[in-house]
Amino acid sequence: MARTSETRGKVVEVALRLFREEGFQATTMRRIADEAGVSLGNAYYYFAGKDELVNELYMVIQRDHRERALQVLVHGGSLSENLAAVLHSGLDVMAPYHAFGGSFLQLALPTRSSSSPFSQESSDARSMAIDLMRTTLETSKQKVPASLNDVLPQLLWMIYMGVTLHWVTDSSDSQQRTRTLVDGLVPVVAKAVRLARLPVARGLVTDVAGLLKRMTSPEGLER
Repeated sequence: MARTSETRGKVVEVALRLFREEGFQATTMRRIADEAGVSLGNAYYYFAGKDELVNELYMVIQRDHRERALQVLVHGGSLSENLAAVLHSGLDVMAPYHAFGGSFLQLALPTRSSSSPFSQESSDARSMAIDLMRTTLETSKQKVPASLNDVLPQLLWMIYMGVTLHWVTDSSDSQQRTRTLVDGLVPVVAKAVRLARLPVARGLVTDVAGLLKRMTSPEGLER
């Protein structure tokens, strides 16, 4: 079992390195197998193709993002400052994969794609990302009603997805436009969260979150 886990991990490690260095399209399963020192059949034993390795990329990014974010979150800090720190740390983690952005969109945009961030196959990475947003809210001094504890982390994750989409298509130096977007966006989000404490806004937030839940549920994905 340990050997199996070690071999699988090596395939993942090599694949992600090749994605960073040579791009997704230029990387083949045969090249991954050769670099990992395993047979092509062995590589296919663990992954049916490169698309499945994209979900491994999601997991690696989310683990690294959480590790970095926890180092910059300030207990009792403002939501605006903490959310900015979390979003910027996410961009830092993704930076080495920017050249992979075009291929990422081709894989992730089809609603039935296993590489979609809304897919069942991506559920573990998605849960990790939403949990990080929950931690961001809990760490910040700006408190929200208990009834929105499950709702707001999901909505913050959707904002993170929007920032990621902008980053993928951002051709500015070091994706500086996306950094500027984050800095301008987080104060607006913080104000919206404060408004969410009002009963009239709370219902709207709940409705939006319900729509999001349907989008990411297995039943909703099958429609």
